[in-house]
Amino acid sequence: MFSKTCEYGIRATIFIASESYQNNRVGLRDIAKKIDSPEAFTAKILQILSKNNIIHSIKGVGGGFEIPKETMSQIKLSQIVTALDGDRVFTGCGLGLSHCSEDHPCPVHDKFKAIRNELAFMLENTNLEELAMGIKSGDTFLRY
Repeated sequence: MFSKTCEYGIRATIFIASESYQNNRVGLRDIAKKIDSPEAFTAKILQILSKNNIIHSIKGVGGGFEIPKETMSQIKLSQIVTALDGDRVFTGCGLGLSHCSEDHPCPVHDKFKAIRNELAFMLENTNLEELAMGIKSGDTFLRY
């Protein structure tokens, strides 16, 4: 459903948010280790998230990545997905066809449309704050 880039990006954003709740900035190395992702790949993902104003990058001594607490409830999971994967998850064909529509549907169009709509609803109605709170409380995890 999501690209590897998007999966790592979601994990990284949740980790940064959970650390930001404790007033901690986190560095690239710690993020990559926590989400089990190669550092260079993680750096590229963080750059995209920063350019899309989802995370903040602070340079220099004491720097790192953070998300202001007051913005966490406003950042929707759909924003992260769109920044990293575009709108493919909201509009794409279940079989990956380039031309699939109501007028010219693929064999799974109607069934996949319902799933895609439910996924879009979940992504648009889930905010970063609730995901970070799950990590902070120990109810959810970013790796096994």
